[in-house]
Amino acid sequence: MQRLGVVLVVVALFVAWQFWRGGGTDDGAFLGYVEGDLRYIGPVESERLQSLAVDSGSLAEAGAPLFAMETPLLDAQRAEAAARIMQMEAQLQNLQAALSRPQQIAVLEAGVRRAEAQLKLSRLTYDRQKTLYAQRDVAKATLDNAEMALSRDEASLTEAKRQVDAARLTGRSQEIEGAQAALRQARAQLGQLDIRIARQKVLAPAAGVVQEVFFRPGEMVNAGQPVLSLLPPEGRKARFYVPQAKLAGVKLGGQVGVACDGCPEKLTARVFYVSGQEEFTPPVIFSDAEREKLVFKIEARMEGAARELPIGLPLRIRLDEGAGN
Repeated sequence: MQRLGVVLVVVALFVAWQFWRGGGTDDGAFLGYVEGDLRYIGPVESERLQSLAVDSGSLAEAGAPLFAMETPLLDAQRAEAAARIMQMEAQLQNLQAALSRPQQIAVLEAGVRRAEAQLKLSRLTYDRQKTLYAQRDVAKATLDNAEMALSRDEASLTEAKRQVDAARLTGRSQEIEGAQAALRQARAQLGQLDIRIARQKVLAPAAGVVQEVFFRPGEMVNAGQPVLSLLPPEGRKARFYVPQAKLAGVKLGGQVGVACDGCPEKLTARVFYVSGQEEFTPPVIFSDAEREKLVFKIEARMEGAARELPIGLPLRIRLDEGAGN
């Protein structure tokens, strides 16, 4: 990146020097150079770079893998979220189904029968003690004990029956709805983690050439920090400077001719930017005599075969080859 910047600075200074001498080339063309609108591609989360699928100079298709980041923390969070979902699903099933298994209900029903038998025995004992007390054969305390045992066994039978009824009931609707809402929330969190993990495998947003790689596998990359720069074919542009006297001949959307040493003939570019103010002014008080030294920056998007020209290549731009088209 630094090397490319130095080249562009040198070319820009050369172009400025040419204009400082009084304008463009002898054949009426204006000097410029190829520049590119680079796309800097980086991760959305800070992590260590795991692998690179491309290198400087590689041609990447749209949607092709560029690089991947490590995801140890995200993987651990996803495993935790998946386990939590399994737990919530089991709890919801328990609420929606009978609270106890058939075997457990059978055990409770056996307890009911045992309580019924105990109650029957207590009732017989109470009746016997009541008769004996009426005949003055037992003390009042013995009758009281038999009565208390009868009351206890009646309560035990009632409790046993209610345990069976409770075992056959399903969960309350409010509890089921709450469990379903919690499960939906847990699944949404798992989906977010899946998206974050997937985004750590970065794909090319558009077809282009990888210009420079800034990090290598094993290095730490901050969120948003570019790992590499990508130049799409439509990202190449011609930058040149036009004196103010000829600025009126430049039209936005107009076509200009592009020429360079060793390049094919009839290359073109289309103007998409005209500077709103002068770029280079002389270090003296402005006057009509110095006005011809004012130049304005123009940028034109490369067309056709001109999209293959390398960045930094010096150009000659002619406005009379369809500048107003």
